[in-house]
Amino acid sequence: MLRYRLIFGSLFIALIGLVFWADDRLDRVALSGFWSELFNDRRYLPSGLALFALCLAIVPIAAWELTQILRANDIRARTWLNCTAAELGLIIHFAMPYTADAAQAVAIVGTILVAMFIGSLVYHSRERRVEGVVAAAGGTMFAMIYLGFMFGFLIAIRRWESAWVVAAIIVITKCCDIGAYFTGRAIGRHKLIPWLSPGKTWEGLAGGVALSVVAASLLAWWGRSIEPVLVGSGPAYDFAFGPIEAALGGAALALVGQAGDLIASLLKRDAGIKDSSSLLPGFGGVLDVIDSPLLAGPVAYWLLVLASR
Repeated sequence: MLRYRLIFGSLFIALIGLVFWADDRLDRVALSGFWSELFNDRRYLPSGLALFALCLAIVPIAAWELTQILRANDIRARTWLNCTAAELGLIIHFAMPYTADAAQAVAIVGTILVAMFIGSLVYHSRERRVEGVVAAAGGTMFAMIYLGFMFGFLIAIRRWESAWVVAAIIVITKCCDIGAYFTGRAIGRHKLIPWLSPGKTWEGLAGGVALSVVAASLLAWWGRSIEPVLVGSGPAYDFAFGPIEAALGGAALALVGQAGDLIASLLKRDAGIKDSSSLLPGFGGVLDVIDSPLLAGPVAYWLLVLASR
């Protein structure tokens, strides 16, 4: 188990690093002529293209796993419909016009949610059967919010922040998973929530939070040591958070990430399964890897908003 975690964990880190490096490079690609017209007269590419592509590739797999969980609960879920709903939730975050004000953004999101809900009800009742229609439609909306909208907050952050800010959020959040795993194996004695996640301990949680705080503090220190960067697609950005802000933010992302992990455990326990799938040796499924960043994304977004004020 540990060997697989080390091997695949290293591969994941390399892949994520490559994606964020490419995402950062694309921020500097200037557009002119045909390409500028194609992107609505923009001078530079939209921020987050590589991150958006990665999310579009990951979410359908997670939606398939979520569909299996729903079906284990006797819900007549459909993989393609849940994938469509989740992808649509992502696309909303990426394609929302920069010129849209708050009222227009709420109206756009609300309209798409209503259309998806009505469409799901119509599809699941197409055979003139009422049994399970509401549960199936609810499952589709759950996929849209849980995988599309919650993951989409990372896309929303990327609209205004650098690729490395999003990378830092993921690193800080996953550091808690790593710290909790190794600390729990070494000295874990007191169960955190035995009826929900028997493997988690209070000692592991403390170790995970500590590692996230250290990671956040080091990233903040590094951010204060480099010059702010100015890209064509947006204003200057950096990681120049103070020590106290960084430590508190790291602790918050760690705790929220663990809450996201427990939410995924709740879904799996309810379905009577241990892992969302067996696609990733040593980790389980894609949902088992992204469950903590899913919940950390919305919290990180508002933490950044508060920090900017």
